[in-house]
Amino acid sequence: MPVVEIAERLRDATAALRFGAPVAFTYRPLTYAWEAHRRYVERYARRGIEALFVGMNPGPFGMAQTGVPFGEVAAVRDFLGIEVPIAAPKGTHPKRPVEGFACTRSEVSGRRVWGWVRDRFGTADAFADRFFIWNWCPLAFVTDTGANLTPDKLPAASRSKLDVACDSALQAIVAELRPRLVIGFGTFAAARARAALGPDGPAIGSVLHPSPASPAANRGWVPAVELGLAQLGISVDGSRRDSASAAKPSQSSRKKSSGRGSSLVESRTTR
Repeated sequence: MPVVEIAERLRDATAALRFGAPVAFTYRPLTYAWEAHRRYVERYARRGIEALFVGMNPGPFGMAQTGVPFGEVAAVRDFLGIEVPIAAPKGTHPKRPVEGFACTRSEVSGRRVWGWVRDRFGTADAFADRFFIWNWCPLAFVTDTGANLTPDKLPAASRSKLDVACDSALQAIVAELRPRLVIGFGTFAAARARAALGPDGPAIGSVLHPSPASPAANRGWVPAVELGLAQLGISVDGSRRDSASAAKPSQSSRKKSSGRGSSLVESRTTR
């Protein structure tokens, strides 16, 4: 199934979901920013990739604005080459408006991720030959105070139908792209990948999430993520010069670090 069709099904499966407190506002960028998301998946999702990176859900100044995972406005416009008009949806928090590509706030996580891609790979196409980035959940959640709420903070009763829809989409995109590895940005995304894909799926690991809420990421996300990738058997040295496939996961990639949450690299893989 083409990735754009997987995204359409995920959009439709989550369109009617409603969430109680502490969620006051739900943002659905696959609806109001669909054209930008469609261009992203049609342009950059490719079969036979080395690894699928999985994020948690849209950030308020990233995908919630542009429809692209970790979609910091400048990175999406200037590096990925995507810019389309985005109409603001109804029912948003006044502190978290949707301004699309006119948004002047910069998402730190997105700036880190796509800035690393640009600096290490040179072009978005060179990165896409080996990797693709997908968000497990396509919805953003905001409390009545305007605070961002991640899916792991949702009450269990609100999560069941969301988990089914998001896990199903992840299963479909893995079947379509056939990555050798699935890598979570943070341990939550890796845990959802394990739950969705089971023991017969590709190897699964995680690297440090780029969130500014992570002290470890703030101390140096790029060295940490490249160390995590190396432990998973993925080399990005010389990526601007060649895109040779990396070796299979090393023995060290089967060991889990002592870190908790997304503040330390977890390099465990499972099958």
